[in-house]
Amino acid sequence: MSRLKKVLLTSSIVAVLAIPLTASSEIAETPTFTPKQLADWLHLVMSTDRAVYTKKIVNRLVKKDKVIKASEHFEDDKALVLPAQMFRFGAEEVSKKTDQFTYSLQSLWPINKQNAPRTDVEKAGLAYVAENKGENYYGVEELGGTTYFTAVYADPAVAPVCVSCHNEHKDTPKSDFKIGDVMGGVVIRIPVKG
Repeated sequence: MSRLKKVLLTSSIVAVLAIPLTASSEIAETPTFTPKQLADWLHLVMSTDRAVYTKKIVNRLVKKDKVIKASEHFEDDKALVLPAQMFRFGAEEVSKKTDQFTYSLQSLWPINKQNAPRTDVEKAGLAYVAENKGENYYGVEELGGTTYFTAVYADPAVAPVCVSCHNEHKDTPKSDFKIGDVMGGVVIRIPVKG
């Protein structure tokens, strides 16, 4: 193959390959979804991971197979991390890597007082999802000079271990949870202006 043909062939290949790269980088930089869609997608992943850990790990090993316990003092007790703690640890790690969203697990009946709602949107959202099974709550709030889209999703008891842990805990403010009851909510906050 002549040198000219090689140059032309190479140039053609580079040109063809550059088209998708340019198009994909433009697409990657162009927002094509709303804060609500983003929050819904994030929640789908979070709630699925949380349910899998609770059902397949904690409930199986603690309630069914009885080979280990789960404890809020997991290091001292050489036990499994509670599902709520696993969720919080994930949220803390994410917050170290991005400020594009935050998430937390909160409740109107928190065992750990740091999981109580603080803002009006959190309080309204948790009350709404507790009263309206299967529905989510969406609001906008300003915190520290930044406007946030805030979404609240129900966090139901998905396994017997959820119910027994909450109902039997010495600090529980509510001790009559049943499978399927809303025990709290996942709050996802996405900055939209600031």
